[in-house]
Amino acid sequence: MFCPLCQHQNTKVVDSRVSQGGLSVRRRRECLNCGHRFSTLEEMEILDLVVEKRDGRRESYQKEKLIRGLERALEKRNFSREDFHSLVQKIERDIQRTKKQSISSEEIGKIVMDHLRNFDQVAYIRFASVYRSFEDVESFQQELNQLK
Repeated sequence: MFCPLCQHQNTKVVDSRVSQGGLSVRRRRECLNCGHRFSTLEEMEILDLVVEKRDGRRESYQKEKLIRGLERALEKRNFSREDFHSLVQKIERDIQRTKKQSISSEEIGKIVMDHLRNFDQVAYIRFASVYRSFEDVESFQQELNQLK
């Protein structure tokens, strides 16, 4: 880890704390050259996971796509950045728990919907309307009734 002040490459960890419900580690570091202290955040990263799309295509898992989908569903909703970050981590943890090297976009969608249902019901309905491609008002109403 390079010091953000002097760019020296030798730093030492002064303190480590588990944060975000055990899903990340915050480390306090000190530069061995100039003594500057700074914090870093260590998180889980999903590697080598292939997503099977509905049309049969296969592509590498991209966290950015998950974040964009959640941001669209949560647009103009009231939530903190910390809560959003925690939501993303929980979704990724559940994806990781499948212990698969390949997962369908449908499975990912179900995991996201399970978490959004508890996080924000309006965002859940927004996400479900795109994910499930409601054909008419009646199918949309059925989903609303299930929330009640």
